[in-house]
Amino acid sequence: MSSIYSFTSSISSISPLTSPRKSFNYNNKYIPIIHSSLQGTVAPSVAEPLLLNAVRGEDVERPPVWLMRQAGRYMKSYQILCEKHPSFRERSENVDLVVEISLQPWKVFRPDGVILFSDILTPLSGMNIPFDIVKGKGPVIFNPLRTAEDVDQVREFVPEESVPYVGEALTILRKEVENKAAVLGFVGAPFTLASYVVEGGSSKHFTKIKRLAFSQPKILHALLQKFATSMAKYIQYQADNGAQAVQIFDSWATELSPVDFEEFSLPYLKQIVDTVKQSHPTLPLILYASGSGGLLERLALTGVDVVSLDWSVDMAEGRRRLGPDVAVQGNVDPGVLFGSKEFITNRINDVVKKAGRGKHILNLGHGIVVGTPEENVAHFFEVAKGIRY
Repeated sequence: MSSIYSFTSSISSISPLTSPRKSFNYNNKYIPIIHSSLQGTVAPSVAEPLLLNAVRGEDVERPPVWLMRQAGRYMKSYQILCEKHPSFRERSENVDLVVEISLQPWKVFRPDGVILFSDILTPLSGMNIPFDIVKGKGPVIFNPLRTAEDVDQVREFVPEESVPYVGEALTILRKEVENKAAVLGFVGAPFTLASYVVEGGSSKHFTKIKRLAFSQPKILHALLQKFATSMAKYIQYQADNGAQAVQIFDSWATELSPVDFEEFSLPYLKQIVDTVKQSHPTLPLILYASGSGGLLERLALTGVDVVSLDWSVDMAEGRRRLGPDVAVQGNVDPGVLFGSKEFITNRINDVVKKAGRGKHILNLGHGIVVGTPEENVAHFFEVAKGIRY
């Protein structure tokens, strides 16, 4: 496997801007510029958002930046909205609220990606799987699936009928953002969705899904197939209504051993990617699985355009292991945002330097943590957008 680490040898210096940016109403005295030279890149498409150009390997001046969970509980504006609308499902299933919440970080930080405010479980109701998301408890599946009869009751997802508000919200977001950033959609991966509906919610040890996998695999495979077919349709639906890239969250796939990942996750992820690429060949697909250090090479086998790394993997090592054809996303530890501004700056520089020039989306290695100082998030974006290769 060819090495990407040589990219970083072209980094020549890091120097402060002579006149730092003061956007977002947060002043920063030092923003680094990372100088780099790399041959063989192609000219960018001016009309396309920076994030899309970077993923496609075009020549960009800096890595695009957005943050997982950038719209959420750390923002004061979101907290105020939650007081008026305490139900998460209302917030994520009402077009006006979805658009408002999705745009909150865009209006303050101007990220290069604006992700739809939603949840990976949103399609479940349309698949005849009743659920709720309860404050302080998280997802609750009212009737967990454990038998063949349960799986037979699961309907194939038809997004146009079940979640029309998602399409409407994405269409509005595209008009609001105007290609100044990429509008991102997202879905849950089959194994992760199956984990929730079999376990009945979140889990620590995943004993119920593993019992099903290892004692009655045919039942689990039938469920995984329904999710794979449905999520491929959901991605296509999101793309048709304005999403310019879609992230697939396989949050719990890393609870599987490599051999079990190859049976219960990889084939279904690959099926989704293959199906979507047939209808939307240029749509960038991003795959994220937390704690995925032991599965990186297998994640790339899915055929996605971008593998999102969590912070447990050194970025330079991740680049080497994935090879030059796969773009990377990440991977600053979300906890870094509790540090000093100088500390945050240094960690951003470290990740960008190790990622090298091009095919890198700067992000966290997981979602923003509740309680993160909003001014530190602003600093992250300000430093990131001040970087130059």
